[in-house]
Order: sequence, then structure tokens, then C-alpha cells
Amino acid sequence: MSAYSLDDAPLNSFHKKLAVYSSGGPFLDGYVLSIIGLALVQIGPEFGLTAMQEGLVGAAALIGIFLGAFLGGWLTDIFGREVLYTVDLVAIIALSVAQFWVDGFWWLFVLRLLIGMAVGADYPIATSLLAEFTPSKSRGPLLAMLQVSWFVGAAAAYLVGDLLTHFGGDGSWRWMLASAAVPGLIIVVMRFGTPESPRWLLQKGRVDEAKAVVAKVFGPNATIDQLPAEQEEEQAGLAKLYRSGYLGRMMFVSVFWTCSVVPVFAVYAFGPRILEALGLTGGLENVGSALITVFFVAGCLVAVALINKIGRRPMLIQSFLLSGIALLALSAFPASSAPVVLTLFGLYAVLIGGAQVLQFVYPNELFPTEIRGSAVGLASSLSRIGAAIGTYLVPLALTVIGIGPTMLLAAGVTLIGFLVSMTWAPETKGLSLDEASSVDRARRSKAASRTS
Repeated sequence: MSAYSLDDAPLNSFHKKLAVYSSGGPFLDGYVLSIIGLALVQIGPEFGLTAMQEGLVGAAALIGIFLGAFLGGWLTDIFGREVLYTVDLVAIIALSVAQFWVDGFWWLFVLRLLIGMAVGADYPIATSLLAEFTPSKSRGPLLAMLQVSWFVGAAAAYLVGDLLTHFGGDGSWRWMLASAAVPGLIIVVMRFGTPESPRWLLQKGRVDEAKAVVAKVFGPNATIDQLPAEQEEEQAGLAKLYRSGYLGRMMFVSVFWTCSVVPVFAVYAFGPRILEALGLTGGLENVGSALITVFFVAGCLVAVALINKIGRRPMLIQSFLLSGIALLALSAFPASSAPVVLTLFGLYAVLIGGAQVLQFVYPNELFPTEIRGSAVGLASSLSRIGAAIGTYLVPLALTVIGIGPTMLLAAGVTLIGFLVSMTWAPETKGLSLDEASSVDRARRSKAASRTS
């Protein structure tokens, strides 16, 4: 049999398992961010929380993700992906259990903040590892599938929260928040034994170790000959972002990621409250939140199926434009019947799927190995600034300006994402990881398109 490079390796069971294991971080993110919305229904009255304090508790995990994603990305570029791949989940398990004994606003806020840091750290660690192992033709769909797990985690949170609300009594919120430890434990057990990224090993000059990993995972016919044996540079880490090209890519990724998560995170942190304000009451607000989650999953699955067919750039542009129109309709008709409200929310959920799945694809494709983790972490952190602010303001906005203007603001954020994508979004479909992350290649492509 002839040898093949890592970029051309056939998709095997290792890739599929790695994708499942890596999806644990987004799953827990969706779970912990969504379960708080249901728990706050009980926590608010029990602790006597103000609207401002509810907003802070809802946004605490997002603030933590802002801090943890950057730190996790920086650490994974220095120390590798392998060790941190499990350490961050151990922290999530311990902190989730600790929430069971909180007795006031500040302890709850601090624990939610720390959980967010651990969840945020997993984004650059897990996605970098998956991107660096996966063949070019499968990289987009597998990275995109990680976003599906976010919504699966959110759906699981609504299911668990609803069951505990009905059968657990007034103190069921404690079990809700601690329940994140269960999937966390399952995921950390599955991750044990995952090998180090051969691309990271090569970048550190550890060629023999990289060859051993490739041979063990892909067999003796797989080689690393076409991958650059990079040496660690003097000016490593985020300093490279300030070199020509990469700072612009960071701006694009951060802005589009922010615009895609702000409305979604606000919906998940306060979904029942938003739907109640739109007229869904008597238990329909919880049912509606769960149903909308199904639509989010469906939209992401459609995007995964189409990402290699229509390309990254067209998908992102169309996703922002069409989902923004759906939110505009919601803002214009906030007093519509329950079927109309759920239909418009469902349309938004399906249509935003393209922008959602590209949150993990673009950042991992647009930056080279030595700064991939740091870049993904920084982009994730910057996106959470807007998401945290948006989530914090939701209960205040619902109280002060009402549901119609609140939905109009969400539509505005989404349409800003459309304009940014029209201006900056590149196309990376069909490129190897080295080609996609090369600024020089992108410049040559732009120059060729202008002269053709």
C-alpha cells in the first residue's frame, strides 16, 4: 500500500471517537448556560434576587468563558492539548457539585464564574486537537458537528430541569445545577488516553513523537512528510497576531462569533421569560423553549450536511441575513398567537444554524498551529463579552422597553453579523489546514481574483 499524508488520511474510528469526546465541552456549555434559566425561577424568590442580580447570575458563566477561553488557549499552545483535555473537565465536575451548597447570591455568582472559566478553556483545547487530527475533507463537518452538541446539551438541560421541577420540589434548583457533574464525569472518563496532536509536536520540534502518534493512530502507511516541522519561534503566541494578516482574521472571527451568540445565549439563559413575554404562559414557555432547541439542532444538522457543498462564506452570509429577518418579524409582531411566535422563533433557530456551526470551523482553519489554541481562545473570549452583556441586559430590557424592542435589538446584532460576513468572510472549503491558515496564500487568491 502507498503512503498517504495526514491531510489525506481516510476517516476512521479514531476521528469519530475524537469528535464525540471533543463535543463534551460544547455539550456542557449548552447544559450549564441553559439549566440556570430554569433554576433561576426558584433561586430568584428564594434568595430575593433583583433583576440586576438575576442578570449577573445568568451572565456569570459567560464572563467566566471570556476569561477561561483565552487562558486555556494560551496554555494549550504552550503545554500541548493532551493534558489539559481532561483537567478542565475535572474542574467542571467539582465546581458543579459545589453549587449544591450555595446559600446566597455571591457564592452562586463566583461558582458560575469559575464553571464558565473551565468550560471556556475547553473550546480551544478540544477544537484544536480535533482540527489537527482530522483530514481536510472531513474537517469542516466534524468541527461543525461540535456545535450540534451545544444544543443537545441545552435540550438535555431543559429536560432535566423540567423533570426536577415537577418531582424535586422547591429546592430542586440545587440538583439542577449540580447535575452537570454527571455528563462531565462521563466525558472525562472517555477522554483518558487521547494522544497529543502530531502537528503541535512537530511545531515543538518533537518529530519522533509525532511520527509515533501518527503510526499508532493511522497505521504504518500514514506519514507526516507533508506537514512542516516547525520550530518554536522567538516571538511566539499571540504576538504573531500583530503580524500582517492575522489581526484582521482575529477581528473577523471575533465579530461574527459575537453576533451569532449574543441572541442565542440570551434566549437560552432566559428562554422561558422571553417566551412568557411573547404570550406563552401556563407551562407553554418551558415546552416552547424545548421545542426551539429542537429547531436549533435541526438547523445545525442541515448546516453540517451543506458545509462542504455550498462553502463557508455563502453559508455564513445567508445564515445571518435570513435569521435576522425572522427576528425582525418577531419584533414587529410580539403579540401574535402562540403558533406564530413559535414558528418565527423556529425559523430563526433553523436559519442561524450556519453561523453557529462555523464558530468552531473558521477559527481553527484561519490560524497556524503555533497560535491556533491562543487564537481560538481569544476569539471565544471576545465573543463572550457581547454575549455576557446581552444576557445581563435581557431581564432589564424586558422590564424597561418590552419584548418588541428587545427582539429588534437581537435582530440588529444578527444583521451586523451579515454585514461583517459580506465584508470579511474568506472561503476555506477544500483547503488543507496549512493552506487555509496561510495569509500569503489568501493574498495570492485575492490578487488572482482581481486580475481575472
